[in-house]
Amino acid sequence: MTDVADTLAPPAAARPPAIDGRTRRLLEAPVLSLLLRMTWPNMLIMVAQASTGLIETWWVSKLGTDALAGMALVFPPVMLMTMISAGAVGGGISSAVARALGAGRHAEADALVLHQAVINLVAGIGFSALFLLFGTPIYRLMGGQGGELHAALAYSNTVFAGNALIWLMNGLASVIRGTGNMLFPAIVICFGVAFLVPISPLLIFGFGPIAGLGIIGGGVALLLFYAAGTVVMAWYILAGRTPLRFRWVRLRWSLFKGILRVGAVSALTSIQTNMTLAGATAMVASVAGVDAVAGFGTGARLEFLLIPQSFGVGAPLVALVGTNIGAGQGARALKIALAGGAIAFAVTEVIGVTAALFPQAWLSLFSAEPAMIEAGSGYLRIVGPFYGFFGLGMALYFASQGAGRLFWPLASGFLRVVIALGGGYLALRLTGSLTALFVALAVALAAFGMTILVAVRSGAWFRTNV
Repeated sequence: MTDVADTLAPPAAARPPAIDGRTRRLLEAPVLSLLLRMTWPNMLIMVAQASTGLIETWWVSKLGTDALAGMALVFPPVMLMTMISAGAVGGGISSAVARALGAGRHAEADALVLHQAVINLVAGIGFSALFLLFGTPIYRLMGGQGGELHAALAYSNTVFAGNALIWLMNGLASVIRGTGNMLFPAIVICFGVAFLVPISPLLIFGFGPIAGLGIIGGGVALLLFYAAGTVVMAWYILAGRTPLRFRWVRLRWSLFKGILRVGAVSALTSIQTNMTLAGATAMVASVAGVDAVAGFGTGARLEFLLIPQSFGVGAPLVALVGTNIGAGQGARALKIALAGGAIAFAVTEVIGVTAALFPQAWLSLFSAEPAMIEAGSGYLRIVGPFYGFFGLGMALYFASQGAGRLFWPLASGFLRVVIALGGGYLALRLTGSLTALFVALAVALAAFGMTILVAVRSGAWFRTNV
């Protein structure tokens, strides 16, 4: 495997000499210590960003079961925006920036700042239009009805009205991460979460002269968080605090393509993940009541938290693998990817096993309804022990972004959808039991992680036909 990668490496003399100190560290520092040093601030940033959704959910749960079930319906689409903007298109941005810097193409790296802003603005507005115009049929298709549908639409319409802010902030953070700087985005988002903690309940319930907005207030608070983050990230780049500079340049399709070649394909992987959980939510709704939907949705939300944990490792992998691939160091890039996959597996497996052993510790944070606790506990006990495979697959997916080779992550995601939804549907039809559905979801996670691992380890990145 190493021999295949080594054949791609050009002579040392052929590598560009004009490389800044941060980029040189990505190319030369010891792998494990470098990866851990870059991972911890990014892990912090993703825990903080994921906490925004948990904070919203915790406060909204005080409004009743309908509001909690409504949040369970909206959470997959909102998480989809975060996954695509930060993880998919964001990964494409970081990958393009890292490969340009690794190859010493600084003018191209500078131009990518403007190009990513255009992509994120257009995408953010486009998804806003989709959910504002078609939110009702989308949430009905997911099983929403009555009070839960009304709550879902109130929250969804608020958040998607300002969806472009989510995309712009995550795009700017991806530019900074592409330079190897994981710390500054972490600091910004952690301060943002600290701001969100008092603002959410203030806008949801009101205080003194400030009238409570109910579930809408949670959406407004979230948008304020992203607006502030966008301003600060933009200032950091414009102030010259990164190796990149913002420049007004003529827009070029080749630079859009450099981002979208990775980002658009990665978006399909993000859609697959959300499709799996949205489809499973709909199947739960078809055989059980609103309390079960709330319980499954709350339990599955812990799986969504694995994405930020995986991204905590994955974003450094994008920068590290991309920079090393750009410099022709294929063997080092593969070594970094496998080390990152092992770290992600360990972290997410600990979370999953803990959730399986103590499901009520998580679920009781949001509700004490027995039916809700029962459904959520059933999901976590069966699926939780397989969370490590999800973390492994997601880490190698991000590493594949850095390499610019996404066939196997996409194929693995498709396999997961088939097993989870196809197998889950057959299991429900044959047994009528949610337990059978949860088994299908667990098997799908194992297939997802192992398929990517085998492909990457066998040298898929370095084959011209994959």
